[in-house]
Amino acid sequence: MNWRAIRAIYTFEMARTGRTLFQSIVSPVLSTSLYFVVFGAAIGSRINEIEGVSYGSFIVPGLIMLTVLTQSVMNASFGIYFPKFIGTIYELLSAPVSFLEIVIGYVGAAATKSIILGLIILATAGFFVPLRIAHPFWMVAFLVLTAVSFSLLGFIIGIWADGFEKLQIIPLLVLTPLTFLGGTFYSINVLPPAWQTISLFNPIVYLVSGFRWSFYEIADVSVGWSLAATSGFLVACLGIVWWIFRTGYRIKN
Repeated sequence: MNWRAIRAIYTFEMARTGRTLFQSIVSPVLSTSLYFVVFGAAIGSRINEIEGVSYGSFIVPGLIMLTVLTQSVMNASFGIYFPKFIGTIYELLSAPVSFLEIVIGYVGAAATKSIILGLIILATAGFFVPLRIAHPFWMVAFLVLTAVSFSLLGFIIGIWADGFEKLQIIPLLVLTPLTFLGGTFYSINVLPPAWQTISLFNPIVYLVSGFRWSFYEIADVSVGWSLAATSGFLVACLGIVWWIFRTGYRIKN
């Protein structure tokens, strides 16, 4: 394993965050804070609590997941797409770096940035509402699994995309609707039975439910199913990445 190559890719990607601090850190935190203020003030004034938890506190895990998964996808997809766009991908491919080391470097950096963002939002939310973390280990586990899984998805999107339009299609037209319909701002138990059944086909429900359980021990679906769904998504993304590099699909385009 070429750890020097991994460190070089990882350091470069993390340094890019420092150069674009407002876009990479400040902007997502401000956007999430606005979600918190708007939804907490507008809906929280009408809903006192959900399953014994105040509405303001209830939406915090969902907002963290919203930021982590969207930023993971965006960071990883842009990280691998931009070298393709400007042509520096050939320098990387001609270097003594294996495909596994490339994935570890880019995905590791994207996941790290998303986890840092999630922790910053968690700390910020503590100034607005009371928070408690019933299971810190599982909170960190769901956070890391989500960040790594969606960073892998973003890496796949970055390789698949041959233009900036394709780079935005899945995050905007697929992930954003699924996230808003995945229990970020509500419990699916308040939905009619038919819609509850439909919601179970939304993978984001399992991520948000498991992460919320680690805070308040309340969940829309079984924690075991949440962990299995998150792990299954991670394995599926790993399989797709392995196939991409085995076949060389679009990696040079």
